[in-house]
Amino acid sequence: MRHLWSPWRMKYIEKHEKESGCVFCRAQAKADSAENLIAFRGQNAYVILNRFPYTSGHLMVIPFSHEPNLENLDAETRAEMMELASRCTTILRKVYRTESFNMGINIGEAAGAGVLGHVHIHIVPRWAGDTNFMSTTGETRVLPESLEDTYQRVREEFLKHK
Repeated sequence: MRHLWSPWRMKYIEKHEKESGCVFCRAQAKADSAENLIAFRGQNAYVILNRFPYTSGHLMVIPFSHEPNLENLDAETRAEMMELASRCTTILRKVYRTESFNMGINIGEAAGAGVLGHVHIHIVPRWAGDTNFMSTTGETRVLPESLEDTYQRVREEFLKHK
């Protein structure tokens, strides 16, 4: 049997068990850093890295308002979320030379929402041939850089073009 070690995950597991409430609300209450992974804050929404990404550069756009679905948000927040999603694709194309994107919103448990009660948009960068034997046969994702490095690269681009 082969083992794939990821010892950094234990820190998350131990910390996660102690924390309660919404992970997104906790993140937005902290100062922006590689700890909370918030790359950019707008007026009504922010961009954060996914702590368990499908690929490097997997971002999420999240409203500051803790709402379970889009229809509970005001029009300004929904519009800003779409603008931020568009900026994410522009930045990811520049930083990672992304060829394509998967974008989606999972609203509710039946739809596969990992964080119930706080709606968010996923932006997942994609490249031709990025699904290989590791993910299809080995059911394992291989990420070429740390979350801290991804955070620095993405945040720098957001700061350049406020």
